[in-house]
Amino acid sequence: MKTPRSLIALTGINVALLLFTIAQQFRPAFAQGEAPVLRGRALEIVDAQGRIRASINVLPSSRSPSGEDQAETVLLRLITERGRPSVKIGASELTSGLSFAGPTGTKDTYVILQSKATISSLKLRNEDGREQVLSP
Repeated sequence: MKTPRSLIALTGINVALLLFTIAQQFRPAFAQGEAPVLRGRALEIVDAQGRIRASINVLPSSRSPSGEDQAETVLLRLITERGRPSVKIGASELTSGLSFAGPTGTKDTYVILQSKATISSLKLRNEDGREQVLSP
């Protein structure tokens, strides 16, 4: 029984495609180049245990419990291994500032450097309640 030439040709093409596909699996992968922009609504960096250690968020405008309007704010937080946001940097249309909080277990130890509207200030506070505010 003779095998038709077209069947032999088709089998040859299939074998060639199979070899090409297998060869692609062993080629090293290369990055597609540098992405021009990373876009998103928030960014969180986690440690090996999955705890959030740093975040950047855009907080929508809102009203505080005291009734004061709060503008949309971009907020960067650096968080300790125990979950305390120790460093905060924030920016909105009317206010920008940064704060450094004391270690976990403290409530009133902090430093705040702030510019609100046309007024700037530096507030230092110790756990014992002593406080100093510097303003030009």
